[in-house]
Amino acid sequence: NGKVVCTTEGPFSDTCDVFGDVRTNGTAHTVTLVPATQTESREWKIQPYTRRGMSGISEVTVTQLDSTSADSPAPACTVTHRVPGIVFALGGLTGNYFHDFSDALVPLFVASRRYGGEVQLLASNIQPWWLGKYEAVVRRLSKYDVVDLDHDDQIRCFPSVTVGLRMHKEFDIVPELVPGGAPLSMVDFTAFLRETYTLPRAAKPRLMLLHRGHYRKFVNVPEIVKAAEKAGFEVSIADPRFDVKVEELARSVNSFDVLLGVHGAGLTNAVFMPTGAVVIQVVPYGNLEHMAKVDFGDPVADMGLRYLEYSITAEESTLLEMLGPDHPVIKDPESVHRSGWDKVAEYYLGKQDVRVDVERFAPTLALAIEHLRQK
Repeated sequence: NGKVVCTTEGPFSDTCDVFGDVRTNGTAHTVTLVPATQTESREWKIQPYTRRGMSGISEVTVTQLDSTSADSPAPACTVTHRVPGIVFALGGLTGNYFHDFSDALVPLFVASRRYGGEVQLLASNIQPWWLGKYEAVVRRLSKYDVVDLDHDDQIRCFPSVTVGLRMHKEFDIVPELVPGGAPLSMVDFTAFLRETYTLPRAAKPRLMLLHRGHYRKFVNVPEIVKAAEKAGFEVSIADPRFDVKVEELARSVNSFDVLLGVHGAGLTNAVFMPTGAVVIQVVPYGNLEHMAKVDFGDPVADMGLRYLEYSITAEESTLLEMLGPDHPVIKDPESVHRSGWDKVAEYYLGKQDVRVDVERFAPTLALAIEHLRQK
């Protein structure tokens, strides 16, 4: 008779798993379970993006019909699939490099990897540029072309359909929550990416310094480079362009042993680092350690990488020069947090640059070298 199992109490997203005689109508945004015998009629509304309540994302109606009688006719199949389907939405926060992975690629990997490519992806709010940018990843997750759900006028029949993607944590995987009985982790995800992009390894201690072109940028890059070279690294400065090919970026990042950057989307490139590498996150001033840990600290450790954190002082922030020592942003960061996220984002994320005290930073570089020697 089939069944519908919906989860609406997760921390981020709502999903439904539909098993049995399942039929999708893309233009109508419906997924319908056709029962073999009399059952109770039920209906769920699911936004198939990984963050509920995201604007610009259409809902998909999941319906369990009450019977196959003439009173509630089922749509006739025009295309029959012998593989499961996964309905998900793009848009939302995708386009930001961090959210491309946290909101889309990692949850899509979790949902589809168990099928070994034998799964049909159906994307709402489809973004051709996104599918082009991550084509190598998407084609390894599914052997079939992605269906543009919003413009699909076929009635597609599946043995099962998952509506929506589950996000366990920001940019992370909780193995015990992975569907299908075969636990996956961020180690599996990064290994999958290395296989996808065929990433070779060099044996030199190399450090990639991520230099942002806008807010939260390093303002004393030459000093940082000298300090890293003194610690024993070969240093390369990187500012990845938005339009760079992911294959090219992956191979470049994978050739380094240490990734160093201020809190921001560039640290998402940790997914391409070799196992045992080191990621150093420089945390801007303003009591941002918890956010830094959730966004990158925990995921990086779960990737099998060594995570080091360097929190700057007020003296290392350009906010001190801009606002003076008596301004609440400098003197009392907690009061800024209490005033709301808008002020936190405005000052600590949007108006702050970083001048690293290289003497204070030297022990962190030394820890990175020590870890690499112990590999």
